[in-house]
This record gives sequence, C-alpha cells and structure tokens, in this order.
Amino acid sequence: MKQPKFLKKSDKIIMIAPSFGVTTEPYLTRYEAACKNLKKQGFAIEEGINVHRAEGVVSSASPKQRAEEFMNAYQSDASAIFSVGGGELMDEILPYVDFETIKTLPAKWFMGFSDNTHLTYTLTTLCDVMTIYGPNAPSYFEKPIRLNQLDALRMLSGERDFAGYPKWNKPNFRKKLDPNAPKKEIPPLRRFRYITKKIITPYRWNENVEGVLLGGCLDCLITLCGTRYDRTEEFIQRHPEGIIWYLEACDLSPLGIRRALFQLKEAGWFSNAKAFLIGRPLCWDKTAFGLDRFEAVKGVLGEMNVPILFDIDLGHYAPALPMKNGAHVIVSYNGENIHFNYQE
Repeated sequence: MKQPKFLKKSDKIIMIAPSFGVTTEPYLTRYEAACKNLKKQGFAIEEGINVHRAEGVVSSASPKQRAEEFMNAYQSDASAIFSVGGGELMDEILPYVDFETIKTLPAKWFMGFSDNTHLTYTLTTLCDVMTIYGPNAPSYFEKPIRLNQLDALRMLSGERDFAGYPKWNKPNFRKKLDPNAPKKEIPPLRRFRYITKKIITPYRWNENVEGVLLGGCLDCLITLCGTRYDRTEEFIQRHPEGIIWYLEACDLSPLGIRRALFQLKEAGWFSNAKAFLIGRPLCWDKTAFGLDRFEAVKGVLGEMNVPILFDIDLGHYAPALPMKNGAHVIVSYNGENIHFNYQE
C-alpha cells in the first residue's frame, strides 16, 4: 500500500470538481473563505478548470472533462487534491480515469466526501494508494479551523491518533415549517453549532480491533459493486489481516441500507471483515415498516459475529471524522468514545 508524502508548509493543494462545482451560496462564500484559511496555514492553492462550472448533467462538467481535470491534478506538482463538493453522478467519470497510469505515478493525497467515494475507494482498491474520506474544500471556512477539518489537516501532516467528538449537529426532524413563510438567507459564514451529545451504541464490541480501514458512502459503494471498477475481493485477499469497514448512508432509507448491505455481503465484500463502524445516516430518526437504523444493519451483519459500533462520528451530520482508506489502524472504544491509532 502506497502512502503519499505527508503535507508540509508551502506545499500545494489543488482544488478540483469531480462532482458538483462551487456555483451557489453558501458554498461560494465558504469556498473563498476556506482558500484564504488554507493559505494562512501556509499552503499554496491552485484551482482546476471545473471548480466554478455547472455545465454538466447535475455536475460541474462532462464526465470526460471532470476526469481530465482529476488526471491533470494527479500528474501536477501539487502534494494533495481536494474535492470542492459532493454530488450525484461522480461515478460517470470512472471510464475516463486512467488508473493504470496512476499506478505508475508517485502517490498523491486525494480527499473528498460523499460522492467522492467513487475516487477515494477506487484509488485505494485499484491502485493501492491511501486516500482520505474527509471534508470537502468549502468546509474549511471556519475560523479557527476546528474539529474534523482540523483533524483532516492533522492526518495529512502525519498525525496518527484521532478520537470522536463530544457533540454533533442533530437536525430538528419534528419542527413543522410554514410552507408560506419567506425563505431566510443562509449566513454563509455562520459557524456550525454542535449541541447534541454523541452516544455510540456497541454491538459485540469487547476489545480493540486491528486491521485495514476501508469504506465510504454506502450509496456510492453499491453503485461500484459488480462493475469493472470493483476489485474489492482482490484487495481483501491482499490483506489477510482483515478489513475494518466504515460505512455511512446519505439517501438510503433503513430498508435501503439493509438491501445495500445484503448486496455487498453477497458480493463477497465482507468475507474477512474484522469490524463495522457505522456512521449516522440521514435517516437517523426514521423507520420503515418498524425497521430502524440499528435493525437495518444487525439484520444483515449480525450473523457474522463481528463487532459493530453504531452512530460513530461519521456521515452527513457533522462533524464527521476523516478516515484514511487503506491504512493499518487500531480502533478502540472505551464505553464513551471511539479512538483511532494509525500504524506506520
């Protein structure tokens, strides 16, 4: 497994838009503030040609143009590549990404979240390059940089120890909105408030777990499953030490999560799983025919007799811990919080 060189001050970060571009508020203002913040950290910032475009089908540009932007970034003198956004149709760039050329190049960090699973996962499983499933570029707008954004920079600079956060941003599902009320402008630089105490629910977790970290957004992983970009079985065969899977869901309902896990399990993805780290899904407070987020997972993975942690700091409810795909890690849980110790 190739680990890119850790970032140091004055290194270049190149911004690209392999899914959505930065074209609307509050992301435009946040992106500009984020670039300023990263420059104050000592990094040089460069932009790809698609960053401020919205000319593709639900995307910044055509699949080929987005893939070309990524390949140019990977072959540039930048030390890291940050995605500027998630989205919906990033999978369509994969036929135009030259994974064989990437295998021959010096490893470079790629970091992105949600739809960016299509690159964070494939770069690791196809090219044996570590990636970071972490905050998209506009997230770095806050002053000072804190929580998961700060941890992502720490990870990129070589820090090895990380822990979950005490609180998270729970939405008010039950608040009734007046459909006739005027829309309020979103303050672009308003700091996120974290007011809900984090509660992790363990299932068969008795001791530390050690293995190779791998995962991403479940919605995207099932899109990859069974395609020519699915080399998961080959990857896990190269890692007999076992896989620690981290998974979070965006648009999937509890039933959708259950179906997705069934699909991946039957495809052989979990044959040497050491543990499952389950984030907070967007359907966090919802049920389907009485099925909640816990039973959706336990109904498929429970029979595997491996430990599971529910509601870790991961997912589309902030803050979400950055995860280093392909890294050897020791994961511990002390009854209150999760800890990651990344090995050399």
